[in-house]
Amino acid sequence: MNSPDLTANVADAETPISRPIRRWRSRVVYRHKLPIRIMHWINVIALSVMFFSGLQIFNADPSLSWGQKTVPGKQWLVLGAREDASGKLIGITRIGQHQFITTGVLGVSAGSDGSPQVRGFPSWLTVPGPTWLAMGRRWHFFFAWVFVLNGLCYVGYSLSRKHLQRDLWPTRSDWRGIGRSIVDHLRFRHPHGDEALRYNVLQRLAYLTVIFVFGAGIVLMGLAMSPRMDTVLGPVLDLVGGRQSARTIHFIIAWAFVVFVLIHLFEVLISGLANQLRGMITGYYRVDDPPTATPATIDKELSDD
Repeated sequence: MNSPDLTANVADAETPISRPIRRWRSRVVYRHKLPIRIMHWINVIALSVMFFSGLQIFNADPSLSWGQKTVPGKQWLVLGAREDASGKLIGITRIGQHQFITTGVLGVSAGSDGSPQVRGFPSWLTVPGPTWLAMGRRWHFFFAWVFVLNGLCYVGYSLSRKHLQRDLWPTRSDWRGIGRSIVDHLRFRHPHGDEALRYNVLQRLAYLTVIFVFGAGIVLMGLAMSPRMDTVLGPVLDLVGGRQSARTIHFIIAWAFVVFVLIHLFEVLISGLANQLRGMITGYYRVDDPPTATPATIDKELSDD
């Protein structure tokens, strides 16, 4: 029996194998049309002013309760203050029957002269000024109508261009892949190629919720709180339990918007801040296509090397 040629095997093992280096390819596409970009930035401005002016309005009565009227001692949220044994102001936040010391942020915070003042939210979170309630209301209502009109324009434009149906409404394939989408988000995985140009199912559900639940809900509750709208939206107030209930729901949705914005900003940061901003400012978005292994691309890579 012939012995195996070990020398040949060793030589083969030591011979380097030339493999093509498969490179990622980048391309720039026009992703966001001008009307979408304009309405996006109008929303950013309107929501920001509404939120900060809303906190100023809230400071006039920094508490929340359910029902038609506020009953002292029955509120489920109170941002207040008390004095300690030495007479020093201490900020107290009460949620239900639980109290928390929140001096410096909620209940008691520094005034313009640096001295502690009783105030629900601190002055740096309120516009147009810490004590200018009348102007705060004007700012809030003006930008609320900007928000409403901009939202109606967005929905109308999206329906006419089939953006809503094509890009935001989940498909059967989206629903089947919701588990994978959750895992990808938890692992901070982001799509590449053509997949990066379409919203995944979690994004679609989030945007639809923000538009039709948060957006419609906060406007409806805001109108229901207006005394002039009692005759029109009286059934809505009865449905939610009264004016204070509408105020509470309005407040909760406002903070739900904040949570959405924070998550949105976090996703923008980890998925490429410069590219995302360029897409929403200029419309042009860079897409990274994963390498392919077709004979043509391999020949091209070898010739480049």
